[in-house]
Amino acid sequence: MAEMLQPKNQNLRLTKYEYRLVFSKEGRARYISHLDLLRTFQRVFKRAGIPLWYTQGFNPHAYMMFPLALSLGTDSRVEILDIALTEKLPFDEVRDRVNREMPEGMSIISAGEPVMKHTEIAFAEYEIRFCMTGMTGSETEESFLRFGEQEKIEVEKRTKKRGINLVDIRPHINILGTDRCEGLAVISLRLPAGTEFNLNTNVVIEAFESFCGSKVDLIYTKRTKILTKDLENFI
Repeated sequence: MAEMLQPKNQNLRLTKYEYRLVFSKEGRARYISHLDLLRTFQRVFKRAGIPLWYTQGFNPHAYMMFPLALSLGTDSRVEILDIALTEKLPFDEVRDRVNREMPEGMSIISAGEPVMKHTEIAFAEYEIRFCMTGMTGSETEESFLRFGEQEKIEVEKRTKKRGINLVDIRPHINILGTDRCEGLAVISLRLPAGTEFNLNTNVVIEAFESFCGSKVDLIYTKRTKILTKDLENFI
């Protein structure tokens, strides 16, 4: 009888210690894609000598979990990465060792023990500074407020079962405030995020472009908070 294949690391019974890292991704680093971000951290942890815990199975891989992906081109100081280690290290030591190897625009703000589950994430808040072609910051701000007063804001959404269908995103857009700064409109939004329903700022801005018949001339987007259903700060 042929010998059954066994997992490469079947005999490993390593205790794992879970850590939650809060990190920033700003400046040039905001153009690192989600897939490249994973690769970046793999290299950083290796250079820092962080003893990552590997999954048990036929294809072992380092346990690294980003509970909420960040849209390309968006700044943030509230990004989350959960990891597991084979050794229990002080939180400050993990933070400092990793920071010494981080690329420009990225840094670990804090390291701690995970408290909330990923499934508790329900919302994210953003600050968007932008101006539309042919409009001043004031005109952009006023136009966005009119955009938010519509009864419906329908966008096309592709699904595997139904193909392309229209979805009304108006109930999911919460305008927290508006302002102007250096000739740009400043819009603060709360949007759904997480496993149940996710709406990113790109979809909202594309719908706004369609509404006002103009294109974005300049835009800067920043994620400012990640929240639970009860609007508690996830981190």
